[in-house]
Amino acid sequence: MEKWATIACDQFTSTPEYWEKLTAFVGDSPSTLKLTCPEIYLKRDIVNEVVKVQAEMKKYLSEGIFEEFEGFVLVEREVGSDARVGLMAAIDLDAYDWHRVKTPIRATEDTLMERLPVRIAIRKEAEIESPHAMVLLDDERREIIEPLYARRDSFKKLYDFELNMGGGHIRGWLVPHEFEEEILKKTEALNAPERQIEKYGSDAGIMLAVGDGNHSVATAKVCYEELKKSLSAEEAQLSPARKMLVELVNLHGGGMEFSPIHRYFKKRDDDFIGRLRGALYGEGRLRIIYDGSEEYIKCPLNPGEAITEIQRLVEAYIKQTGAEVDYVHDLKYLKECVSASSGMGIVMPAFRREDLFGYVVNVGNLPKKAFSIGEAEQKRYYLECRKIK
Repeated sequence: MEKWATIACDQFTSTPEYWEKLTAFVGDSPSTLKLTCPEIYLKRDIVNEVVKVQAEMKKYLSEGIFEEFEGFVLVEREVGSDARVGLMAAIDLDAYDWHRVKTPIRATEDTLMERLPVRIAIRKEAEIESPHAMVLLDDERREIIEPLYARRDSFKKLYDFELNMGGGHIRGWLVPHEFEEEILKKTEALNAPERQIEKYGSDAGIMLAVGDGNHSVATAKVCYEELKKSLSAEEAQLSPARKMLVELVNLHGGGMEFSPIHRYFKKRDDDFIGRLRGALYGEGRLRIIYDGSEEYIKCPLNPGEAITEIQRLVEAYIKQTGAEVDYVHDLKYLKECVSASSGMGIVMPAFRREDLFGYVVNVGNLPKKAFSIGEAEQKRYYLECRKIK
């Protein structure tokens, strides 16, 4: 299992040493590393990468390496000195939309279609999925996942091991079928009009929000919508592709600290800093780091406003100049990247988790890479799989 589980593909995109070390550790063993394409390798021959992933999936299925279960899986993940508890579940893609419309399952950040082709190419012909998406429940009463966790010792344990590359420890238990109706009923109750009005000031109709993995959920949606064109209404309703496996996590639970995702320019660019200085204003302070120095410029005090304005300027500058910009988790890794390349880093403001649902309901999506649930090593690992064909 230590070689099987792999961190989300969009991590460590400027740290090739991480992936080289992981590849050496995995060796010839079966691994979810071989069921995805880490984004650091997107400049490779993608057609060949997709073919390799598809072949590996077929190989694992034909060799019968999977142990199959049906039902919810309770997950405990060590995150620093805390534990993050989640529930593996299949969400209904008919209830999801990444556009700013009233659906029970919402995106929390903008979806950029240009980031989807490789993911779509892999999923389109895939027979199984292994998710890294974490979908959030705004369960302030802590009555859905937490009672299950209190009873975990009476459940069948499915796995219990140390994650590779410093990811901490993870455990999983199969939730008995007798709890399923109660779980569904309490989750649906999050959408009750009176509860929505109490929390958001209106009957917003939001039950779940995608925290991490917005683009992977959007990929599943695109593939399902394309498949639906060839299916009858009844076939579409019954298709396994209509669902997507995710980890449900309570926004109010432990191990749920939101961390900023920083912007890393591979070359120092004083022209862009000048643009930031000329366009941003407010009572906040934005930190810019260089190799051996740093500076601060004014920015909006509200993190949502600041992140939106900074990202708007970043994307416009990339489009105009072709500047190379990456998105780096954890200030430690940002400093390492800047030092290694003599580039520069924008230390982004931290978005508060308690503001997330209200922001999505009353303002809309945040820009891409606005926040992260935990630092780089604490992201979700590919581990469980689900048949989608």
